Amino acid sequence: MELSLVHPAIKAFMCGSFSGTCSTLLFQPLDLVKTRLQTLQRSVQPGSRRVGMMSVLVGVVRTERLLGLWKGVSPSCVRTIPGVGIYFSSYYSLKQHFFQDGRPGAAHAVMLGGGARTVAGVVMLPITVIKTRFECGRYSYASVGGALRSVCRSEGPAALFSGLVATLLRDVPFSGIYVMFYSQTKASLPREISSSPSAPLANFSCGILAGVLASLITQPADVVKTHVQVNPLLRTAEAIKYIYTDHGLQGFFSGAVPRCLRRTMMAAMAWTVYEQMMAHIGLKS
Repeated sequence: MELSLVHPAIKAFMCGSFSGTCSTLLFQPLDLVKTRLQTLQRSVQPGSRRVGMMSVLVGVVRTERLLGLWKGVSPSCVRTIPGVGIYFSSYYSLKQHFFQDGRPGAAHAVMLGGGARTVAGVVMLPITVIKTRFECGRYSYASVGGALRSVCRSEGPAALFSGLVATLLRDVPFSGIYVMFYSQTKASLPREISSSPSAPLANFSCGILAGVLASLITQPADVVKTHVQVNPLLRTAEAIKYIYTDHGLQGFFSGAVPRCLRRTMMAAMAWTVYEQMMAHIGLKS
């Protein structure tokens, strides 16, 4: 089938999936370190020396070798490749339906980003749960399919949707805030920059700024989500109480540095690659 005959939403899905593949393979180690930092909270006594990002990184390399940093990359790819595709195709469809004749404002950008992320987040949540368990090091699943079967047998299918509330509280605001900051900073670029060969680099820089702000704002929800998905008997409210009681407010920002680095770089790369590919096939992103 010729590419020109493919529905625009499918083209957006293909562009998003390709951008998601590139960013996932490159930044998976940061996601693993973030997950380990957050799950270490349960084994560290209050008042003891904090475990930092570099000590976790070195520890993984020593005990699991360099490739251990890519543990969980299989569920990450299974989740991210179609997940980013679903996100961008949903975003494109919503934007074309509601804002075909104009540029969305700041509030509209928040709703577009949040709506697209809601669709992708709910559809891909079971793989997100498996990915988190792979990365935390507590489970010895042999494959993504085996992990899905094991969870369904031992905990029931509902366990695959553990952390749904925390996941949406993290991802929907992140995406909404990111799209708002990204679209507004891009719109403020001088025309000579946005139409020059250096436009992709300028867009990437806008994505970095938007990603840092969105990551910091949504970090507490990410910590809660990780605890709920690693410990399926733990409810969202119980996880919040546990983190605050044992670690204080700073516990909600555990793993903030690797997550901020990863989410910022992944989002900036994904959007830059997506927009360049959409422009190449003649579609306005």
